[in-house]
This record gives sequence, structure tokens and C-alpha cells, in this order.
Amino acid sequence: MVIGTRASPLALAQAEETRARLVAATGLSPDALPLLPLTTTGDKIQDRALSEAGGKGLFTKELDAALMAGSADLTVHSAKDLPTELPEGLLVAGYLPREDVRDVFISRRADSLMSLPAGAVVGSASLRRQAQILRARPDLKVALLRGNVATRLARLDEGRVDATLLALAGLKRLGKADVATAILETDDFLPAVGQGAIALVARAGDSAVLAAAAAIACRDTGIALAAERAFLRALDGSCRTPIAGHATVHGESLRFRGLVLSPDGSRSVAVAREGGLGDAEALGEDAGRAVIAEAGLDLLRG
Repeated sequence: MVIGTRASPLALAQAEETRARLVAATGLSPDALPLLPLTTTGDKIQDRALSEAGGKGLFTKELDAALMAGSADLTVHSAKDLPTELPEGLLVAGYLPREDVRDVFISRRADSLMSLPAGAVVGSASLRRQAQILRARPDLKVALLRGNVATRLARLDEGRVDATLLALAGLKRLGKADVATAILETDDFLPAVGQGAIALVARAGDSAVLAAAAAIACRDTGIALAAERAFLRALDGSCRTPIAGHATVHGESLRFRGLVLSPDGSRSVAVAREGGLGDAEALGEDAGRAVIAEAGLDLLRG
């Protein structure tokens, strides 16, 4: 069973976690689960925002092609990079147990976002993070900062930016959580849809692979992601609009919070919903429609 993955250090760490879970659940040897690292179009583009180059599918299309060609049997993704619609014949086979969803603030100049001096530059490739930074601190400047975790930390050390924000989940998976200056709580800084979750994609009808993925999939993460991705889909969300969304399972209840912002953070619409676990997708769709009704398409189009 060949596991396709992006070739970045974080993606490889996620693929290794997937392989370890499959070994434990199925009894297969690691040698029976070879990794197929691929460099995606999104990895190659470093000089501009992905929103200007085509959006989320840039991180997945080479992996999708490997599945459809049969050179990979299962692909591993950061769930926040998955488009809301997959190519025909492919499906999300499950999600691994979710890591911490929070963002972290990293700086050599200040101990928190709020204590940065006016005019300081915060680097980020995420429109969601940029908009929430400017909503909290309109006196700051945001700048495009792309690349893997090591590259972004190097730019910080070089003084090209005064601070940056990264996902705590990725830092934990890389063993680098100690680089965080401060953790941003979700009440103040809502994460991206799917943040902290690893998604597994397979061919529809590939029963052996789907069964293996089901053996390591986390039910609660799948329910939460069903609501979050339905919210994103209702908004026709992509990398072009600052959108945040987070769902959590509490017993037999699901709680969801969503947020859409203008790119400069000056306007925002927030929504909250709660319902049963079986209503996850409908709950997310309803939250998305409520945002559209209040915000209008002009906000969603930036």
C-alpha cells in the first residue's frame, strides 16, 4: 500500500505518523507501506500568495494524480489544505485524531501579539491569519511569508519580519513546539477549517485501502471536520477569502464557531451553532448560509 505525501518535513512527519498507525492497526510491516514523496505545485511557488496562483488545489493535485494513476494507494494531507470538492473517483477515507488546533505567536521582539510595537511587521502566508492580526492590531503591518517551518523561522531570525504565526499542531509534529513565544487561544484567534487534522484520501471502491484507513480514523475528528468543511463549502471558501471555523464534540453534542473577515480585518461576521452529532454537515451548511445572509457576497469576495 503506497502512501503518497508532499515532500516537506511536516508532510513527511504526518505520513510517518499515518504509517505507524497503520502498522499498529493492521499488522502490516513498514516495508509494506512505502512512502511516495512528491513536490506539489504549491510547494514550488514561493514568491506570491497561493490565492494569486490558484488556491488550495495547488497542494493536492499531484497527489490526486498519483492516486488516479495507481502509483499511490493512500495520500496524506493537512486537512486545511484540502479543497472542499475532490476529483471524481476520490474521497476522504478518514481523519487521524486531531492535534492542538491553536495558532502560536513567534517573535524575537515581543512576548505577545498585543505587545508588538506599532508598525511592526508580522509575516504570514495565510489571509485568515493576516486578517485576524489586523483586526486585533490595525497598527501593525502584514507581509507575505511563505516556505516551510524552518524557512519561516530563519526569516524571523534574519530580521526580515518582527513576528510570525504558525500552527501549533505542525510544530508539535516536528518536535519544535518550544519555538512558540505565546499560544493564541481559539476564543481570540479562530483556526482554519481543518487545522490540526490529518486527512487520508483514497480511491472510491478500493475496499482494502478504505478498510485500513477506517481502522485508524478518529470518529470525533471526522464529525467535527464534516461541520467545518460544510461551512467552507457553503461559503465557496478557498485561499481567496479569510475564513475560520472550528467544531468540537462534547458527548453527543457538536459546537461550531465560524468567522469570515475582510482582508484588512476591519469587517467580520461571526456565527455559532450547536446540534447533534448526526447533524454535523447540516449545521455547518446552516452556519455558512447565515454568514452569507449577514455579510453579503461583497465581503466573501474580499
